[in-house]
Amino acid sequence: MRMPHDATNPLPSHPPRRALARRRMLATGAGLLALAVLPHAQAVEFEGQTFPDHLTLADTPLQLNGVGLRAAYFIKGYTAALYLSGRARSLAEAMALPGPKRLQMRLLLSVGPEEFSKALVAGVRKNASEEELRALDARIHALDAVIRTLPKSHKGDVVDLDFDPPRGMTLALNGRVRGAPIEGADFYAAVLGIFIGERPIDQRLKKGLLGL
Repeated sequence: MRMPHDATNPLPSHPPRRALARRRMLATGAGLLALAVLPHAQAVEFEGQTFPDHLTLADTPLQLNGVGLRAAYFIKGYTAALYLSGRARSLAEAMALPGPKRLQMRLLLSVGPEEFSKALVAGVRKNASEEELRALDARIHALDAVIRTLPKSHKGDVVDLDFDPPRGMTLALNGRVRGAPIEGADFYAAVLGIFIGERPIDQRLKKGLLGL
């Protein structure tokens, strides 16, 4: 699942001003959503999938911060979308925002639970210090245990990594929550760091999720 990102972000037809914004985004190859430029967009078409610009999680409205693609060479792994209560351009800004958060992955190929777990656990360890890892160790094992109970995932499956401050992080496959919540904003920050941290799994995916 460690694959570099290379994608564009096709948007629906709009008046000339928005068409110009679309061409500029395509020219940069960023493959990202820029809601700051297109504040009235109702949804974003990306890699053949439609991402709503708003959703509700734990009775809280969230907005789409950005989207990106995880890919290597000609193999596309998954698209991802980040939903927050406000705009964020870094992991610190995302975690500072109040309320719930969602990192959604839409799979573009089949993946077994062992491979999925290995990718997430390795990503957490890559972005955490030794001191942080000691504090996170039991919860990392809890996440690993949850993932290993999943069936083999296939193209079209949706994985949500949701954070609700009073409860913690939950993992859902196709809308069904698996396992118990894993508490702690520090743990969710470590998981989110896989995608938008200092050492992300993919720099272009990070830029897409942060709308850069």
